Amino acid sequence: MVLQAEGLRFCYPERELFAGLSVAISPGVTFVHGGDGRGKTTLLRLLAGQLPAAAGSLKINSVSLQDQAADYRRQVFWTEPRTEAFDQMTPAHYFDVQRRAYAGFDDGVLATCVDGLALAPELTKQIFMLSTGSKRKVWLAAAFASGAALTLLDMPFAALDKASIGFVLALLEDAAAHPLRAFVVADYAAPAGVPLAGVIDLGD
Repeated sequence: MVLQAEGLRFCYPERELFAGLSVAISPGVTFVHGGDGRGKTTLLRLLAGQLPAAAGSLKINSVSLQDQAADYRRQVFWTEPRTEAFDQMTPAHYFDVQRRAYAGFDDGVLATCVDGLALAPELTKQIFMLSTGSKRKVWLAAAFASGAALTLLDMPFAALDKASIGFVLALLEDAAAHPLRAFVVADYAAPAGVPLAGVIDLGD
């Protein structure tokens, strides 16, 4: 088991989103399903340690978020797809930042992703200049290259061209057989043809 979440509770001012949510995530690909407003992105942010839960506990490989927050977060890859935090960087600089953050960062995987996602022409542009689809490609390339124990992907196919969707599906098929890494994909539909280690259904 890579991640264990016990009794997670999270509330917005107007409503409770999760109460007593417990999940166990194994190596491979886990699919988070849910309709609009059901909390797909919020759950990923909770698992990443970026949002504080009102109650409950999170552990990755027995490292507790509550007791060892920095060590926990070093095992998670998460970039909010709509973030503007990296807008002034180039993708090459962003990859350097991630390379320093993750001990298992794999430059071979990064090179494969840059090629497969046709990112080479974008590497020296500032990220704010990129299209929505190209930004997502940058985040995805870093995600797969990171080597993180827990990799969180929020609607990874949004705004991608057909060739890139096929490439990401192939990466996820490989990820499904990984013995140590867990990939959590939140979307409206499961990634086609990808064997799933588990499903977290948040309802429609």
